[in-house]
Amino acid sequence: MDEASKDQFTIDNFFSQYPQYQKDREIIGKALSYVSENQERRLRIIWILAKNNLDTQSLICAILKNTNPAIEDEVLQNEFSAEIFNMVRTSEKISALKFSGKTLQQCDAIRKMIFALAYDIRVIIVELAEKLDDIRQISESDPAKQKTVAQETIEIWAPLANRLGMSSEKVELEDLSLKYLNSEAYHQIQEIVRLESNERTEYLEKAQDQILKKAAKANINVTVTKRAKHFYSIYQKMKKRQKSAAELYDLLAMRIICETKEECYILIGLVHSLWKPMEGRFKDYIAMPKANGYQSLHTTVMCEGNPLEIQIRTKEMHSIAEHGVASHWLYKKGTNKDSVKAENLSVVNQLKEMKSSDLADEAFFEKIKNEILGKSIYVFTPQGDVKELPEGSTAIDFAYAVHSKVGETITGAKANGAIIPLSQALKNTQTIEVLTSQKAHPTSNQLEFVKTPKARSKIHGWLQSHGLEEAAKPKEAGPNVVSTPQEGIAQAEMQARNKELKEKAKNNGVIKIKVGETSNYLVSLAHCCNPQPGDEIIGYVSRGRGIIVHKVNCPNFAHIPNIDVRNINVEWDE
Repeated sequence: MDEASKDQFTIDNFFSQYPQYQKDREIIGKALSYVSENQERRLRIIWILAKNNLDTQSLICAILKNTNPAIEDEVLQNEFSAEIFNMVRTSEKISALKFSGKTLQQCDAIRKMIFALAYDIRVIIVELAEKLDDIRQISESDPAKQKTVAQETIEIWAPLANRLGMSSEKVELEDLSLKYLNSEAYHQIQEIVRLESNERTEYLEKAQDQILKKAAKANINVTVTKRAKHFYSIYQKMKKRQKSAAELYDLLAMRIICETKEECYILIGLVHSLWKPMEGRFKDYIAMPKANGYQSLHTTVMCEGNPLEIQIRTKEMHSIAEHGVASHWLYKKGTNKDSVKAENLSVVNQLKEMKSSDLADEAFFEKIKNEILGKSIYVFTPQGDVKELPEGSTAIDFAYAVHSKVGETITGAKANGAIIPLSQALKNTQTIEVLTSQKAHPTSNQLEFVKTPKARSKIHGWLQSHGLEEAAKPKEAGPNVVSTPQEGIAQAEMQARNKELKEKAKNNGVIKIKVGETSNYLVSLAHCCNPQPGDEIIGYVSRGRGIIVHKVNCPNFAHIPNIDVRNINVEWDE
């Protein structure tokens, strides 16, 4: 960001620095009118987005998300657009994710959940801009908050920036995180780099001059810059090599930027003619790009007795390396005569040709998401934690992922507040609530639709430990089949309770059912079998009529469409 002073962040200065947004001044101003506090923060964030050439919709999303008081849905859609409404609400969901105290596996699941939530890649870039501003502004916060923000940044947001190929943002997120997580190492590296830079200025300028002369003789126009490696990279090398920053020689590097790919390969030859390359240190990321689309030639040479790292890339490669996906964002679709070439787009997991040239295209982003998420789904607990499960997993798998005891006592589940069958496959980004009862226990038919090894192992183990291992094997259906003494006792207890329920129903005329420990559901009793309190019952989730209750031996129940995924365990509410 081109920061000059605190007074820089005004709306007039914004349009002065980024005149391409001037034609949308009215709508951007309208968005700012809904922000009653800390407008300067919103302006700082859209500054970051504008620097990355994000479109007006992205800027408005950054302004309107999480306003206080919250903007109503109708206002967002009527005053702005359905597109902005969707971006704002999705961005708010991502902001609500919980991050603290996560393992590496959980952090990866959270990063994938962010992709699962986002239907539009711009939403993730808006979030990255917000997180970059957050960590830039925490110097006056208390140390505990600094560490919390820095930990979240290094575990979640810097890897996301890297995955999107946004090198400039990744570097700053990592360096500022290090500053607050290990200030001693940060300041040590800062001082060493400063001293090394001063001592080697003449050395680097001499090397720079030699490269420029060689390039000129070959009639190649180049820009050569010398730079210090970023602090977090040096810190990682210190840990890996178990050395101090003072013991590392390759703290400084040079970058050569030219016009064409062919010139890159000519220049690598010229560099190697000037200095001897170090064995094993040449990397061709042009022929074999990194997963996030990064392209460049890397080599390390011995220059006057010291290792010197040199990168060679085109201007276009440099743009992608610095800002990744965002570097291709057109200010507004159709306003630029130069189209974005499909073969130059940075794809998240691998560089490949894409048919769509519009990064806001849902189909384009779905391909990226499918590559990232693989064959997993990511769902929320009611507390906002993220659980990763194999594709096709059910609420029972989810319950065991939360805790074995929850899995053992599950009787029902809700997805986004609506009751679902336990055998129904869960979907990405659903919030799953498990309904339990201390009277419930694992059953053999659960083994038919669980997907996770943990759930399968726990169910099988429970059945074995309770002498019900035979229950896990197929057996002929019958109204009075009893395979073990334990099942016989349970059935006798159920018959006694059912008799009591029938008497209660006769006395008060109230009929209720429950799923787990929860009742008060919208319920209908099937007319075909007319179940009454005391009868053994089963339910299924209807479309619009709540739960329909049948007797377990009702002959019509098996013929209900998709009953294998719509059935649900229910019982009479005493």
